[in-house]
Amino acid sequence: MQDTTNRLAEVRVNAYFSEQSLLRLTTSAGVVGNALLDRQGGMSLLPAINSVPGVRMEERSPGSYRLSLRGSLLRSPFGVRNVKVYWDEIPLTDAGGNTYLNLLDPGGVEAIDVLKGPDGSLFGANSGGVVRIAPYGTAREGGHEASLRLNGGSYGLFHQQLATALQPTERYRFSFNQSHQRSDGYRQHSAMNRTAFQTVQRWDYGDRSALRLLALYSDLRYDTPGGLNEAQFRDDPRAARPATAAAPGAVEQQAGIRNKTLVGGLVHDTRLFPALRHVAAIFGSRTDFSNPFITNYELRDESNFGFRTYVDYGGGEGTSVEWHANVGMEWHSGKTDINNYRNDGGIRGEAMNFDALRSRQQFYFARFSVDVLQQLTVETSLSVNYYGYRFRTIFPEYQPAFSKRSFRPEWMPRAALSYLVTPHLALRASVSRGYSPPTIEEVRPSDQTINTALLAETGWNHEFGFRWETAGRRVFADGSIFYYRMTDAIIRQLNADDEEFFGNVGGVHQRGLELAIGAWPVEPRAAGVVRGLQLTTNLTVSRFRFGSYRVDEDDFSGNKLTGVPAGTVVSSVLVAFPKGIDAYVMHNHTSAIPLNDANTMAADGYHLLQAKVAWRIPLGGKLALQLFVGGDNLLNQRYSLGNDINAFVPKGTPHHVGRYFNASPLRNFYGGMAVRY
Repeated sequence: MQDTTNRLAEVRVNAYFSEQSLLRLTTSAGVVGNALLDRQGGMSLLPAINSVPGVRMEERSPGSYRLSLRGSLLRSPFGVRNVKVYWDEIPLTDAGGNTYLNLLDPGGVEAIDVLKGPDGSLFGANSGGVVRIAPYGTAREGGHEASLRLNGGSYGLFHQQLATALQPTERYRFSFNQSHQRSDGYRQHSAMNRTAFQTVQRWDYGDRSALRLLALYSDLRYDTPGGLNEAQFRDDPRAARPATAAAPGAVEQQAGIRNKTLVGGLVHDTRLFPALRHVAAIFGSRTDFSNPFITNYELRDESNFGFRTYVDYGGGEGTSVEWHANVGMEWHSGKTDINNYRNDGGIRGEAMNFDALRSRQQFYFARFSVDVLQQLTVETSLSVNYYGYRFRTIFPEYQPAFSKRSFRPEWMPRAALSYLVTPHLALRASVSRGYSPPTIEEVRPSDQTINTALLAETGWNHEFGFRWETAGRRVFADGSIFYYRMTDAIIRQLNADDEEFFGNVGGVHQRGLELAIGAWPVEPRAAGVVRGLQLTTNLTVSRFRFGSYRVDEDDFSGNKLTGVPAGTVVSSVLVAFPKGIDAYVMHNHTSAIPLNDANTMAADGYHLLQAKVAWRIPLGGKLALQLFVGGDNLLNQRYSLGNDINAFVPKGTPHHVGRYFNASPLRNFYGGMAVRY
């Protein structure tokens, strides 16, 4: 049994340019390690990420993901908003603010570090937090390893993954990961097919210098069954969105997403002197995106490129006062050409609207931290962020020149401290400013209108937290409370043609509590019927409310924030038995979720229970076989994990006629094998 507890003094977080102890980290953070990922079914990152308090990942249909850190999904019809995501040192979040998280195969992920709360000082514009993903192979040091994994399950699921990490010479090592996943889906017209390739190449060309090449290619296709109203959801949750007198259905229009994306970059890491380190990265991406939808057929041609560089200078190592200073910058440029046509039964028809958009963002940052007596850590940091875009219409009216929309430079300060009260108890506090401009997909959404009036979200976050563990490190706890006051929050709406558009509302007050508790009643050992027993419980309490928010004669002020459950509890049990047998059970309780700003519709709360049993069989030498079986939604709950919030409802019509619900699978099972060397 792997010792995979979050023992705070032992867990290392790749937070601010270097690995730090989670116990003394000044920010709220969550770590999703390789062992936790391995306990899941291996087909999705979702269950593991949702085990982190304050983090919510949703799946509208297989392959269609949404991610939120300490916030709502007001802005997210799909994808990721107001969160900055990095793949090693390469931003997965592009110049236009969009992140294709669904391109990644779980087997290609080594670990995920989640920094919660606005932290733009080093990472640029965001109001929710930062996610840092370590690709498979980046943490491997020496030696050779390889694995082949095959599994299948309910609803036509098949997943194959091949991974290897090799070190042919003392100074060169590489990893390669290939995967293929397909599923027919639980609902009608919800099939998914993804093939992905990724590699990490590293050359240690000097004693203190290294060059890394990272590349990812993903070919993703998934059908979108569309939302159901409440009666349809209760009657037949497996159905796709049906046709109406005003619009055809999802099957008739062959609604779906086709995304082919190549992401890559070079990272140069050198230590010029013992106290001075310099990192520079250049990166780029290319996306071919198509989306036949109910009302139109959209094609997007996207390309991005940029660079990131910083220096880390420190002193006082081994003395009573250690310090670090960082300065750097990051620059992005993006090109997005969006063409909309009529959708004639899944075939591209007559041209409707063609627009060209160019986005650019850059930020400069500085940070200073001091550690006194290995007890008190104080950090201050500041960044200035620039963002703007240009646009022109190609069709039906041709504009020869681009129009420009620039946002004023925004400062994002952060101040934080952590104090080690005892060797096993640390207190922390921080204040930081969040800033998140509208993404290109919000500026030019599916209503095909460029909205230059859309403002950026801003706000201040105040936070206090603690981390504690017993002297024997068998029990640990990590808690925080925060208050984030946002202005000009961006919200998603739908018009009568079921096309989305975005607007700003007044203030939003986000008060929250997060708590993670874990214990080892039986620590890992080599004897006994139970070779190890770990218990964890993670709690998220969200009291998120609209401030002043009026639309015409409707007053939503003080209402619960749309898309946010008031409480979530995720608990797990990990048990190790003799003969290499492990059993893992996870329970997720999520309370009711408001589905519209008026709070007149809500999705029922639900209890999700999943389990997995794995048996590791040594085959001689370093070769081992793992057999596993598992199940999800074992309580057979009828629920919707990816609700369409603020679904369109005509004036004077009951709210329950809106298409809010995307049904998730009922009880389902999987099984498979993995050969590892």
